Amino acid sequence: MLCVLLAVGATCLCAGQTSSPTPVPAAASGTVSGTVVDQSGAVVVGARVVLALPTGNANVGAKDQSPKQEAVTGDNGEFSFANVPPGAFELAISASGFAPQTSSGILLPGEIHTVPQIALAVAENVTDVDVSLSRIEIAEAQLKDEEKQRVIGIVPNFYVTYDPHAVPLTSKQKFKLAARTVVDPFTFLVVAGTAGIEQAQNHFYEYGQGVQGYAKRFGVNYADTVNGTFIGGAILPALLKQDPRYFYKGTGSFESRFLYAISMAVVCKGDNGHWQPGYSTILGSLASGGIANLYYPAADRNSAALTFDNAAIGLASNAIGNLLQEFVIRKLTPHTTHQNTAQP
Repeated sequence: MLCVLLAVGATCLCAGQTSSPTPVPAAASGTVSGTVVDQSGAVVVGARVVLALPTGNANVGAKDQSPKQEAVTGDNGEFSFANVPPGAFELAISASGFAPQTSSGILLPGEIHTVPQIALAVAENVTDVDVSLSRIEIAEAQLKDEEKQRVIGIVPNFYVTYDPHAVPLTSKQKFKLAARTVVDPFTFLVVAGTAGIEQAQNHFYEYGQGVQGYAKRFGVNYADTVNGTFIGGAILPALLKQDPRYFYKGTGSFESRFLYAISMAVVCKGDNGHWQPGYSTILGSLASGGIANLYYPAADRNSAALTFDNAAIGLASNAIGNLLQEFVIRKLTPHTTHQNTAQP
């Protein structure tokens, strides 16, 4: 049998045989994973992550018509892609309320690659974020979550959002939230109890006693509730384009959270996403006091000076309420959520 020695290597060609190239094993695929957070370090749930392989990646075969993979971050803000061909890859990250961001890297064969933590910046304009749901639909979903919030399952806790990037409410949604508050059974219970205490103390004595006197006191207290809720929580926020809700902070030092809660008595977030003076709250307190003078007994009507004094007391009460929101109430409120609305 004749063998021909080739110059390169010692390959032997035997009679009746032909040579064939030695198969090269395909490069082992790997895994790409990571975590998405916001600027404060809190995890972002429901962020959409798209992994794409650049055309220069030699391990993307011509038959692969869909080199992109998509994932959504879970409760821990993490995402993961399996069976990723080795080589260069690119990630595109988007989430409601955040500016889109990209990240890139190189995956080695068989590697379990963890990308550096991805911190998203808040979008200057929420409408710039590429999402499948409209801004109104996202706000409606968040509003439904807020309407489930009750302290110890009883006391309404509707005017607080635990999502720091909650989408602004429309004017219609602001009125809807106010209406939902004033017709809540607990609101009637508080008004009824207040009227009973005032009757026992013979407050507003011109109303007299008995059923008629109680009915008048109940009506006055309920009118105060409706005025304050609608003027400060719906009418002025709609006109001035301000958000009437308290935005829970929940992160940072005790001092920073304390100062934040106090400042929120006179500061609010505008519908444009920027912080601004809380004109809705301040003017709402003054307007409610002025309107109340129209139906209080003559002997109990407040002077202008007393109206301003009551407004200042109201702002101080709001500051105390904000401190309770920041440090106490969330722990007593089931069904709270800090998650962003997940996008498909």
